[in-house]
Amino acid sequence: MTQTLKFKQSSQLDPALSDPATRTLNADKLIGRWANTGAETEGLTEIVIEQDGEHFFVSAAGVGESDPVPWPRTKATALANLEEEAGQRALALAVDFDFGFMKAETYLRVNKGVLVIVAYHTFTDGSLRSNYVNREFFYRRD
Repeated sequence: MTQTLKFKQSSQLDPALSDPATRTLNADKLIGRWANTGAETEGLTEIVIEQDGEHFFVSAAGVGESDPVPWPRTKATALANLEEEAGQRALALAVDFDFGFMKAETYLRVNKGVLVIVAYHTFTDGSLRSNYVNREFFYRRD
């Protein structure tokens, strides 16, 4: 079976990707401390997003047996979020957390005031645990 792939040229891409305004999006909606909306979460309890000049950093805390488990503060990649409601463009972030035994490829964006996080968890330790994806929602703490 063969499959034909169609590749887009830059002239076929969404014009917003070449709009200079997309490269200077405001990060105010993302920056701050966020708490999980799900009290019974088994994933992340808190996310902190910081900006230092043109760089973004994300740290998090996961659910632990008795106390939250800190995730490492990690540099994030800024992305243009072109699917905001009403055609408004906003900033989104991509961040890869590496724990040695597991990697979490994570994407963060704000939608209607809620921080939405999608994380793809891949185990790298040979434990044969199932890789998984989850989506969680956070409200602003400050």
